[in-house]
Amino acid sequence: MTEITKHEGRAGAGQEPLPKAEFAFPGPLRDQLVAAILDGSKTSTTGLLTGYERDGDPLPAVGERAAVVDSGARPVAVIEVTDVRVVPLGDVDLAHAVDEGEGFGTVAQWRAGHEEFWHSAEVRAWLGDPGYTVDDATPLVLERFRLVADLREK
Repeated sequence: MTEITKHEGRAGAGQEPLPKAEFAFPGPLRDQLVAAILDGSKTSTTGLLTGYERDGDPLPAVGERAAVVDSGARPVAVIEVTDVRVVPLGDVDLAHAVDEGEGFGTVAQWRAGHEEFWHSAEVRAWLGDPGYTVDDATPLVLERFRLVADLREK
């Protein structure tokens, strides 16, 4: 289990619409991650720097807001970026792993789950590299965020 975090588009303060924040691919994993954001247990996420470069996307910036979309592409929450770091895979710390809200109790568990996802056929197809692998030096984008609004109908 893990995610690709994808922010599509950028909007400055006061501009509409908010860019989309997509976690993983549509399906059960995205549903799980979105639920964790909505219940407050997920306050961090990890992306592959190569994914941002591949798509020509700028890295998230502190203060940016995005609309989290569910598997049906419906906006369900607004998050605000509170911290962004680019670090090698080998330097990911326990606090970041735990704050991803996926139940990881150790960095080793976090890494195993993420490697399984990053080595999946879906991720390799998205990157256009059927043999894509990660190692300790692979640059990652570690992002922290806070939930600003729950957009679901009550």
